[in-house]
Amino acid sequence: MQQPTKTFVIDTNVFIHKPDAILSFRDNEIVIPLWVLEELDKLKTYSDERGRNARHAIRFLDEIVVKGSVIEGVKMENGSVLRIASSRPDTIPHDIRFDEPDNRILLTALALQQEGRQVFFVSKDINARVKAAALGLKAVDYEKQKVNIHSLYSGMRTGNASTDTAGELKTSGSIPWKDEVNPNEFIELNISGTQETLLTRYDHSRGMLVHKPYEIEPVSGIVPLNVHQRMALDLLLDDSVSLVTLVGKAGTGKTLLAIAAGLCKVVEDRQYARMLVTRPVVPFGKDIGFLPGAKEEKLSHWMQPLFDNLELILSVYKKEKLKTVDALLNNNLIEIEALTYIRGRSLPNQYIIIDEAQNLSPHEIKTIVSRAGEDTKVVLTGDPYQIDSPYLDSNSNGLTYLVEIFKSIDVYGHVTLEKSERSLLAELAAELL
Repeated sequence: MQQPTKTFVIDTNVFIHKPDAILSFRDNEIVIPLWVLEELDKLKTYSDERGRNARHAIRFLDEIVVKGSVIEGVKMENGSVLRIASSRPDTIPHDIRFDEPDNRILLTALALQQEGRQVFFVSKDINARVKAAALGLKAVDYEKQKVNIHSLYSGMRTGNASTDTAGELKTSGSIPWKDEVNPNEFIELNISGTQETLLTRYDHSRGMLVHKPYEIEPVSGIVPLNVHQRMALDLLLDDSVSLVTLVGKAGTGKTLLAIAAGLCKVVEDRQYARMLVTRPVVPFGKDIGFLPGAKEEKLSHWMQPLFDNLELILSVYKKEKLKTVDALLNNNLIEIEALTYIRGRSLPNQYIIIDEAQNLSPHEIKTIVSRAGEDTKVVLTGDPYQIDSPYLDSNSNGLTYLVEIFKSIDVYGHVTLEKSERSLLAELAAELL
């Protein structure tokens, strides 16, 4: 079998991030250290996403290894050769303990390099990559699902228009637009010779810019405080846009706007049967079982930020018989659930809000969004700079990945909210800390 030009040694966390990640490496040699399989075997009993991905990875690898010898190498459909190795270098560097699983994985890569191979150690663990570099290995992140957060699609751009164009836009409500723009992208037009600006949104199906007045009626008692919040509400209230992402730092109003719009669509317009609000259970432990009480009691701790937003809305949203959060829950107009319990469900005719979505991997985002049934709208909110997972960052989390992948899709809309409206203190904390 011809020796491929490069050898990629895959760390355990890459499989946890994406179970079929090895398909991304074409026409090269893929080596899985035996110790990686041992770690996957230990993780497979976990009930969280790590356990599910470990089981998925093991099944995926089993389908490949039955086709040949994993010692000599099994040719895969993507042109790569898969091997499982337990190599040990002739000399182990001082102070490297071979009984540590992470070190065994690194030393397997080092042994392959000493054999003359061009080795790349692939890991989502920053510390493991640093250790690999210290051993003289080329260490890389798994970047198949990475985006550049600094150039992330914002959902808005500026443009220029003449006074005649502005007049036509105000009169007819829309104008033809031939410049290349993403579907549902907002353009704030600067009117030549004046200080006036007009807010528009691109209707891709008609090739038109549609005028969006800055001033709108309160939505469930909530009034947008800046142009980005105005854009967010426009997408949240548009039933033709079935997938919306709101990205922004703390205090920009992402969750508040999403819940306010959801209540309006469920209670006022009756467009959806109910609103389902959920968030990953990750900040203080691995599972909601770490908290005392029944499921509802545990969830009340994790979901308190959502209850806080609901209570704020209900303090200004005067609706008979719906004056408390309990009234909304008892009338089955809103359901607050942990993401753990959504897996496997089909969710038709619902307004789904996934809060703190930056803590989900691209694989998890795919799993959750694919739960959406007929006539369902999905809204994801999050701050890519506040991530609790050790193997995700602002460039590789599922929320930013989705923004980049979906930006050219007709049923999708996105807004990056920039200004904190919570308080001056919150604005300063988000900027300085």
